[in-house]
Amino acid sequence: MERGSTLLLKVTVCFIGIPIIALCIFWLPWIAKEVEEEYSTFWLYPALIGLYVSVVPFFVALYQSFRLLSNIDKNKAFSDLSVRALKNIKYCAFTISILQLAVLPLLYIIADADDAPGLIIIGMVIPCASFVIAVFAAVLQKLLKNAIEIKLENDLTV
Repeated sequence: MERGSTLLLKVTVCFIGIPIIALCIFWLPWIAKEVEEEYSTFWLYPALIGLYVSVVPFFVALYQSFRLLSNIDKNKAFSDLSVRALKNIKYCAFTISILQLAVLPLLYIIADADDAPGLIIIGMVIPCASFVIAVFAAVLQKLLKNAIEIKLENDLTV
């Protein structure tokens, strides 16, 4: 496979991280200030900690995605390194999903006070999307592992 065939995907993976960094630097502190003025701070700091902690597995998953694309460029798509990268992406996505579910009580308090039930549904987008990504990564991991086993059997047969 040509070296630059996954270049667009690598650039996309890099650009996905930029808005998340901007959200963490600018938007989360602004939201925290707004919420602190209007609501009880009892849920605020655990929710902020949950949001900031969930950024770590997000960037680990981005790095693993970049490594997976690099393995594809080097014709090592069917290797244990790719299986390991998919396994790490799966664990990161599950972790993000769980951490984001821990933030939902704050959204419930805000939605209850503002009488905005749609806020809970919007808040469920990230945990559900992370869960779908984790399941997809698990399926890909299993398929890749089976493909590697079949490839090894065929290599030994010849």
